[in-house]
Amino acid sequence: MLFLFFEKTQKKGGAWATMVFSSLIFLWLFLPVVFVLNTILPSRYSNGLLLLASLIFYAWGEPVFVLLMALSIVVNWAVGRGIGCRKAYGKLFLALGVFFDLSVLGYYKYAGFGADIINHLAGRRLLPVAEAALPIGISFFSFQAISYLADVYRGETKAQDRLINVALYISFFPQLIAGPIVKYKDINRQLENRAVTGEKIAAGFRRFIYGLAKKVLISNVLGRSADMIFALDVAHIGGGMAWNGALLYTFQIYYDFSGYSDMAIGLGKMFGFDILENFNYPYLSRSIGEFWRRWHISLGSWFREYVYIPLGGNRRGKLRTYVNLGIIFFLTGLWHGANYTFILWGLYHGVFSVAERLGLKRLLEKSRVISHAYLFLTVVFGWVIFRADNVKDAFLFMKKMAMPWLYRELDIAWWRYESNMTVFVLVCGILGMGILQTAAPKKAGDLWKYSAAESLYCVALLIGCIGALASGTYNPFIYFQF
Repeated sequence: MLFLFFEKTQKKGGAWATMVFSSLIFLWLFLPVVFVLNTILPSRYSNGLLLLASLIFYAWGEPVFVLLMALSIVVNWAVGRGIGCRKAYGKLFLALGVFFDLSVLGYYKYAGFGADIINHLAGRRLLPVAEAALPIGISFFSFQAISYLADVYRGETKAQDRLINVALYISFFPQLIAGPIVKYKDINRQLENRAVTGEKIAAGFRRFIYGLAKKVLISNVLGRSADMIFALDVAHIGGGMAWNGALLYTFQIYYDFSGYSDMAIGLGKMFGFDILENFNYPYLSRSIGEFWRRWHISLGSWFREYVYIPLGGNRRGKLRTYVNLGIIFFLTGLWHGANYTFILWGLYHGVFSVAERLGLKRLLEKSRVISHAYLFLTVVFGWVIFRADNVKDAFLFMKKMAMPWLYRELDIAWWRYESNMTVFVLVCGILGMGILQTAAPKKAGDLWKYSAAESLYCVALLIGCIGALASGTYNPFIYFQF
């Protein structure tokens, strides 16, 4: 009944609008006000201020979902206290808490998908297909809540007595709606005691500006063209256009998500928090295994620690290891959304991960060129599955990429969908995915970092971002839907 209340108070058909970091209201009003207040108020009021700011941030689009978050906070705080105080019933409390978190996540994100599958298998409408709006960031804050309960149950941290600290951990606005996923044991001490220094603030602003530039000046530009290509009827595009769209989306999603993570980490530093890294130049990897140690690091780490290792990890023989990997990649795909394409994308990565353990990785290690090419092509084809509206379109799209010479007559002039600026930004994106950073001498990087030249560069980036935001309306965040 409670879930139905939240459903009926929302508009149907997807996630509601919310404040985003790359919006003028955030940059000109929300962030300055919160930052100044946090700086001038005594430190003992910081958690309360940041909690209030986080709830306002989350409620910007549809305030009613704050009630759902508040319920999640209170339940997980109470369950955590139960685990800490009633050791003999710790496993029971943990099971109840995880059941609650997964039930909320399952209802809002997967109930309609599950009902649709059952109806399809039955050949008739046995169950109503739920149309509840999707609370933004529910996958992120649900996983953080489970992390808190698991860490307390394992004795890796104590149950938090103060409700406000649990509330801030779950709702902290910098990483609330698109990560990184923060484990409680990695941040619990910072909730109690942290220092906001000038050095940390400077590092935070620097990191935030770089992330904002990734999002506004690169991802948005590439995404506008990528969206136009993927909106076309797949049957009417050629191999060249298919490759064009796949490459544009490959770099759009990287700069979108890594840019958001950079902004989240930067914002955390401004308020005294050290949030762990979430990306480490993943497209420079040489295997799928390495890719997942560099891409969305917090999600991979969460599944490894709370699912893969409890399942036995690689300690129970090769066959069990492969099965465990399959489960993890299936769940990774499902975590991204209730769609067959996401599940297929996860299993696709799982197949390559298992193949590498069966011997493919040894072959790849013989050539850096071949291993880099293998990884990049594998990831690009995977993003087509991820981006496509359905599995049928994904396979047709990939078929045209694999055999472009068969579809040359269908190719549409690329300049109808890409401006010279898009091509220039794509080149910059390719060079900036880690190629320039790793090629530059370390000494040059040390001289550049925090120099007057870098400060001027950051100011120029910020001005460019504000100008782009003021003149345009295309400003999506891909991972908000997850």
